[in-house]
Amino acid sequence: MATTHPPFNSPSKRQRGVSLMVVLILLIIVSLLGVGGIQLATMGERSARNDRDQQIAWQAAEAALVDAEFDIYSKGVIVGTRTSVFMPATDTSQFVIGCGSSGNQKGLCAETVTGKPAWLSVDFLDTSSSAKTVAWGTFTGRSTSNPYPTGGGLKSAQAPRYVIEAIKDPTEVQTKGIPESRYVYRVTAMGFGPRQDIQAVIQMIYRE
Repeated sequence: MATTHPPFNSPSKRQRGVSLMVVLILLIIVSLLGVGGIQLATMGERSARNDRDQQIAWQAAEAALVDAEFDIYSKGVIVGTRTSVFMPATDTSQFVIGCGSSGNQKGLCAETVTGKPAWLSVDFLDTSSSAKTVAWGTFTGRSTSNPYPTGGGLKSAQAPRYVIEAIKDPTEVQTKGIPESRYVYRVTAMGFGPRQDIQAVIQMIYRE
């Protein structure tokens, strides 16, 4: 008895070929979805980390503003420092064009003729003894009693710094023939995140 064989392109073989293609397509789709999910998760983690680092920089800058306020107000400052610079009246001789870099003049900036803010020209990254910015705690004593937390981990790369500009009070009504003598203080502070290139700048106007 002769044996018969189904033709080469029988329906059963064609169905098995279609099933293989469908499985391969599904595998490709699942792989693409998996890769996309990993990329989204990585971007979300990176965004969260950047936001955290930026928050550390903002908090450091705010701490520097508070420290500068204590410096001006003479609250808890080291005895013998620049209390008389700000009170009872502004000692303009202590404020330097381009900002002072030593002694009681450190970080004190005089108003320029052009009106260009001094904080735009100082280097907040400079931590040397001749820096024209004030490190947190320098004139309030906190740098020695309780140093600003810096270093690795979730800490600032370096202590925040600030400058103080004495500018004529724009709200004061000047009387003809009487020299302008009332000043307000523009304080600019920079804080740092876990890396030095992560920075936050905050500014305030201090009026007595």
